[in-house]
Amino acid sequence: MTASARDRARTIALVALDVDGTLTDGTLFIGPAGEVFKGFSVRDGFGMNLLARAGITVALITARRSEIVAARAAELGIGAVVQGAKDKAGALAGLCRDHGLTLAQAAFMGDDWPDLGAMRSAGLAATVADAPQPVLDAAHWVATRPAGRGAVRELAEFVLQARGELAPLLAGYDPTPRS
Repeated sequence: MTASARDRARTIALVALDVDGTLTDGTLFIGPAGEVFKGFSVRDGFGMNLLARAGITVALITARRSEIVAARAAELGIGAVVQGAKDKAGALAGLCRDHGLTLAQAAFMGDDWPDLGAMRSAGLAATVADAPQPVLDAAHWVATRPAGRGAVRELAEFVLQARGELAPLLAGYDPTPRS
């Protein structure tokens, strides 16, 4: 965590996330009828919820198309979902335009080579602990957790902490007074 990453996080108004390998561990379970199953972390979901409660737009950008992604986004109240995105940098720029934001106000978290364009165009580039070296090198901020195991939650907390909003958002969850 660098001062530069913290400074960048203070201005974030949109957090866009890759799905496979970022929100999931990248494993695809394919059933006998061709159906695909993916596992999502509830902790990452809570982090996305915290971002939304702070007024930060949460978006998903994925190269694949999946009803599972649409269902998870709907469950979390994420309306900004771009599936089938071959150009993730272009998709991120479009989301920024749609929300009246600049790319400097956007964070993008990805995990692999197809995410590098979006990472390089975002104001805050983030990645998971188990990303390949070129992706780690392109990131302003790297989670200590691996993909699908709380990395997105870490990013959410980092952004909210930098903006001074984490403690107030979490205060209602701990009824025990501190001395």
